Parts: sequence; structure tokens; C-alpha cells
Amino acid sequence: MSADEVNHRAQTVDAYRLWWQHDAHWYQGVASRFGQQAANEINAEALRKVALHVGQRVARRSGPLPGSGDNGKDLEELRRRYDECGDRMFPRELRNASTEVEDEDAGLIVLTLRRNFAITMVRMAGSLEGYQCPCTDIHAGWSEGLGVTLTENRAESCLRDGDKACRLLMRVATPVAPPAPVASTTEG
Repeated sequence: MSADEVNHRAQTVDAYRLWWQHDAHWYQGVASRFGQQAANEINAEALRKVALHVGQRVARRSGPLPGSGDNGKDLEELRRRYDECGDRMFPRELRNASTEVEDEDAGLIVLTLRRNFAITMVRMAGSLEGYQCPCTDIHAGWSEGLGVTLTENRAESCLRDGDKACRLLMRVATPVAPPAPVASTTEG
């Protein structure tokens, strides 16, 4: 990598950080004027809309989810798409996250987040107290954009609460891909 490429990458990461800092200060301003609950609700709503858009883009690029009949294979493809959504929405330099299929029979995909730049920026802006993580709203948006129905979407642990990692459970309706419509036959 040339010095210009390294410099450009550093500038790009710095721009991300500045936008996240803007977001944290925006959140703090809404919280101070309209209350923490309003800030949390608006933040979650906005992130869900962005996540929906990201999920739709990944779905368009990747094509329809497979309906192979092999639930493990289909869930592994969905897991890969969730990772792609995360990489598009949150640069790797700003987070440490991975997903895994934990229980293919139950349709359980777990996202583990060991570092979350949003939490760092909200903490730096002085707004961590009362902040509610919008992670489940983000996953709901990704899922909707990918065309997946979640039957469970919850955080089991959270960095915001002092846990070592966020552990987010996404249980998808299985089979992952809806069955192909059956052609109707009409007598006539």
C-alpha cells in the first residue's frame, strides 16, 4: 500500500469518526432539549431506516436467499449477509464483531460485538447514562431488507452495561427462504 493510499485510508477513518462524533453530539442535544427517551427513540428509528436500506442493497447485490432445503447451508449464507450488512454500515476499523450460526435447527444466529465505536462516542459526548442501544432495531432493519422474518431479536448482554461483549440473538423463521409458490391448475 502506497503512502497516498495509507493517508487516504486514515482520512476516511477520521471522517467516520467525525460523523460518529457528530451523531453522539446530536443525540446529546436532542436528549438535553427533549429528553433521553425521545433521543433514544429517534436514534433507533433513524438507524432502523438506514439498516433497512443497507439490507436491501446487500439483498440486491447477493440475489435471493437460497431455499436449498439444507437449513444449515441457508443459515450460513444469511449469516454471511448479516456480516456484510455490518461491514457496510460500520467500518471494521470502528468495531469488532462477528456472527455465527449457533443453532441451525432453531434458526439462531448470534452476533457478538466486542468493540462498538458508537458506545465509545456516546461515552465521550457524556451521554452514556440513559442511552439505549439501538442494536435490535438495526437487526430488524437488516432482516427486513434481506427479506427475513425474525421470531426473536434481543440482546443477551451489552457493552453499554459493562459486559465484555454484546451478544445479540437473532432467531429467524425457518426455512430461511420462503417456499416457491405452487402453481395453481385450473380445469377448463
